[in-house]
Amino acid sequence: MKKLFGRLTFLFILLVMSIAFAIVYQDSQRVLSYRSLVKEVLTNREISIDEELVLAMIYTESKGKGQDILQASESLTGQIGQISSPKASLEVGIDLFEQNLSLSSQKQTDSWTAVQAYNMGTTYIDYVAENGGKSTIYLARTFSQEVVAPSLGNTNGDTYAYYHPLAIMYGQPSLYQDGGNAYYAEQVKLNRSILKVMALIIKN
Repeated sequence: MKKLFGRLTFLFILLVMSIAFAIVYQDSQRVLSYRSLVKEVLTNREISIDEELVLAMIYTESKGKGQDILQASESLTGQIGQISSPKASLEVGIDLFEQNLSLSSQKQTDSWTAVQAYNMGTTYIDYVAENGGKSTIYLARTFSQEVVAPSLGNTNGDTYAYYHPLAIMYGQPSLYQDGGNAYYAEQVKLNRSILKVMALIIKN
């Protein structure tokens, strides 16, 4: 009976892992299909940003689904759903990210501060500059709780469950309501690594 249970458990774990891999493969394939468009936008705008980083941000933002693949509409118009093509999304999103990188350099913060600021706003760069110059989960969560969430009406520190593997690994599987994603930069790091591996398999 124990052997049967062990085998069933193993098969279940194998099934879950297979499904997870299939999802990651499909999402990665979709995101990597935008590599040439990312190169085109970077070249046309004469912007020297690592294309792998942009692809990782696409993976984090949308998995390459929909038209607004960098979820840039809100920063452009203040409203969601106002961008109608992946190219337009890239143009707006990359311009915003370049501005973040420039400000981050001026304020002498690390580049991951600029990545996190893509999710939380440029004031995060000032915040990090005043608190050591390096983006961390602690700083991102504190900024989320004390600045972003209250600015959007969450003055009570309300949170919701967030069971992303990174959040679980850091022992804080929650996010502040209306406070952005404190794990955003870490997710981009992880997704960049995932895409590098998947690119070898997919050979896109």
